[in-house]
Amino acid sequence: MSDTAANIIEQMGQKAQAARPALAKATSAQKDKALHAAAQALREMKDDIKTANREDMHLGREKGLSPAMLDRLALDDDRIDAIALALEAITELEDPVGVIEAAWDRPNGLNIARIRVPLGVIGVIYESRPNVTADAGALCLKSGNAVILRGGSESAHSSKAIHQALVQGLRTAGLPEDAIQLVPTQDRAAVGAMLTRPDLIDIIVPRGGKSLVARVQNEARVPVIAHLDGNNHIYIDKSADKDKAIAVALNAKMRRTGICGAMETLLVHKDVMDAILPALFAALKAKGCTIRGDARTQALDSSIETASEEDWCTEYLDAILAVKTVGNLDEALAHIDTYGSGHTDAIMAQDEETLAQFLNHVDSAIVMANASTQFADGGEFGMGAEIGISTGRLHARGPVGLEQLTTYKYVVRGDGQTRP
Repeated sequence: MSDTAANIIEQMGQKAQAARPALAKATSAQKDKALHAAAQALREMKDDIKTANREDMHLGREKGLSPAMLDRLALDDDRIDAIALALEAITELEDPVGVIEAAWDRPNGLNIARIRVPLGVIGVIYESRPNVTADAGALCLKSGNAVILRGGSESAHSSKAIHQALVQGLRTAGLPEDAIQLVPTQDRAAVGAMLTRPDLIDIIVPRGGKSLVARVQNEARVPVIAHLDGNNHIYIDKSADKDKAIAVALNAKMRRTGICGAMETLLVHKDVMDAILPALFAALKAKGCTIRGDARTQALDSSIETASEEDWCTEYLDAILAVKTVGNLDEALAHIDTYGSGHTDAIMAQDEETLAQFLNHVDSAIVMANASTQFADGGEFGMGAEIGISTGRLHARGPVGLEQLTTYKYVVRGDGQTRP
């Protein structure tokens, strides 16, 4: 491990720990003031942010990033406005800190309450999406946590510019600027340093591809809320509404191919493949989508490429779709069980019994009926921004928003009771 990277994380961790108490006791009004000021700073710094982003885009093209990855990286006026609006939307959400989840009295007169409290210092490790800098910083601030952000090299210039707006917000509200820190080095050793300092960082949230998450899970001595890949499915049942199925599948794949909620595999009941797939394939190809399918799918369209075993396992994050026909619901469920990543899976069906079987059986963080998988997003769930989609089972599952960035403590009040 680089001594320089280790020293940087040591210093940042100490600063975050020093800032943590002020964040934990900050009022909702203070935190909201900081978020409003940060949103205003983002708008005022729009030209600087776009200049920084152009540098990232230039370097990304030189590195050969895919069109989907470049789309994730790109910032324009509308996207910067959306980032600012997301910060303001978080101010409208209930502050989870101090919320009494439950309270009860014991026969001995003790009163016990379970109360929401911040996690402490959160380390967020992410890749090419610069908006994560704002989303993660804002969510940690609102939930009373100090945060150390380590973005990917692809978005380094953009993230630095956005971070400056967040710091301006903290300064305006009189909160410690060290509450939201951005790791200034792209040395990969900085990630290793974050993962091995449970004395400085209370929890790690990785947000990126398989290799990043695998490294975090293998090396971490700090608890992890994992955001794994989104190998997401839609199953079109024989009872599905044809027009709705086509519209939803097209949206789920092509609205934005580079986000974790994009559909990667389409499963279609063989009884409706002739009625649905030709029109869907035409719409997908018109938008530039490459289709890889099984033998029955290829029989409908000779231009479809042959799907391999690897295709059923792949999160493309690109305009590529794997398609498989199935004989019944059980085959669809078995395919999802075998190849799914536990992120988001959906069904298009009108039969209530089929819907119930799918929703009850599929054990993913998000399971949908008759809706696009692109709704797998904390903002669309009414949670404001999100820090990621957790596919784990402990502490948090699904969109990780404000409540998921807190834990709880028990407060016990008595009047001199002693235990016999």
